[in-house]
Amino acid sequence: MNRSEIKSIIESIMFAYGEPISIKELNYAINEDLSPKEIEYMLGLLKEEYEQQNRGIQIIKLEDRYQMCTNKDFTPYIKKVLEPKRKKTLSQATLESLTIIAYKQPITKVEIENIRGVKCDKVLQTLLENSLIREAGRLNKIGKPIIYRTTDEFLKLLHIEKLEDLPPIEEFEENID
Repeated sequence: MNRSEIKSIIESIMFAYGEPISIKELNYAINEDLSPKEIEYMLGLLKEEYEQQNRGIQIIKLEDRYQMCTNKDFTPYIKKVLEPKRKKTLSQATLESLTIIAYKQPITKVEIENIRGVKCDKVLQTLLENSLIREAGRLNKIGKPIIYRTTDEFLKLLHIEKLEDLPPIEEFEENID
């Protein structure tokens, strides 16, 4: 199999899969005598081609996985077609809770409520419906409380690759004082 074929296979898999995919999963799917480094190299070439040609599709990295998505330069055109007429906005309470989850994850509802000082059932439901957080399991405590984490959708919304790219929490604390 030549490089062109491998890149085409990677492209096909990523397009069809639609979700972030790891090098290991791509390597398994291709099932050739290629090392994960070679798959990653081919993926890098494909990513570079999209960027150089300013294509409508790009490949982004989310932690240790890659995903095919639309080029953010064309967002205004895509929004005209896909965005509902009524814009969804997140309330201040929802944004506060999302921030708490992002910086303190994994975290339970009770921990969020203790930090905010108010109930957060509706807020958590909104974040789950918007795929910005997910249930990440349960604690092995009385009542087995659900723990929450942010999602890849959250990373995409902020245009960051990984949680470590979030601004330091100290920046927020300085702005409050």
